[in-house]
Amino acid sequence: MKNKNLVSINDYTRDEQIQILDLAEEFEKQPSQRILEGYVVASLFFEPSTRTRLSFESAACHLGAKVIGFSEPGSSSLKKGESLRDTILMVSNYADIIVMRHPREGSARFASEVATIPLINAGDGANQHPTQTLLDMYSIRKTQGSLDNLNVAFVGDLKYGRTVHSLAIALSNYNTTFHLVSPPELKMPSSVKKYIKDSNLSYYQYTDLQEVISKVDILYMTRIQKERFSDPIEYERVKNSYVLRNNMLKDARPNMRILHPLPRVNEIAVDVDENPKAYYFTQALNGVFVRQALLASILGVK
Repeated sequence: MKNKNLVSINDYTRDEQIQILDLAEEFEKQPSQRILEGYVVASLFFEPSTRTRLSFESAACHLGAKVIGFSEPGSSSLKKGESLRDTILMVSNYADIIVMRHPREGSARFASEVATIPLINAGDGANQHPTQTLLDMYSIRKTQGSLDNLNVAFVGDLKYGRTVHSLAIALSNYNTTFHLVSPPELKMPSSVKKYIKDSNLSYYQYTDLQEVISKVDILYMTRIQKERFSDPIEYERVKNSYVLRNNMLKDARPNMRILHPLPRVNEIAVDVDENPKAYYFTQALNGVFVRQALLASILGVK
């Protein structure tokens, strides 16, 4: 996978995805390995981020790499009118790999075609978030012992939620049964549902969260993303559609685990945090190991 971009989860085959998960296991056992000393990672975040940006930077630091870049475009020459193309060409001169988040769908693919060094998509609008997908897969495999033959529920913003789009596509390789819970206005896009059907798999749609809790192995909660709505009235109408509380989990399967890409707002009550089924904070930690695996693989040191 040396020098191979990661823009969409489909850029990596099933076997390549598994190689990343296996390598992440190695890094979890020994996170600090100075195998990227002398390398420079450019961290370009045109949109706010906490977990993705800091976990990438933590991964790079644990491996001995230097990190350059910015955490918001206002601190870069974009404020002066520089184009994305010119920014990527310029940064390609200064680093060995680019990690980029951008609010515009398709921006990561464009940047990867312009860059002269490898590029990792850290999220492009409501489109894709492939590194989140890989850490989600890692978390699912770790908690369930396998990725195969699971019942997975996606809850909340399935229309704009790039994390669920990427993960649904990836899990279609593993005979997954999908349970899609959302308000009618925020249903999973038809293109993703078609992908599931074309993989000869089943999906079921619901508006009631309680209806799926006892049926699934993974309950994947998402927040309703205010920043994706052009109409504030639409956001106000759906923002509190689903709130998971501890007393709702009494009939859940023993192996069921709750995931969330974070940040949460109020869709998971704090009383859930102490439940052994709550896995979302460990899920965030897993992102460091997966991103270490990606950096090491793409830069050709592992």
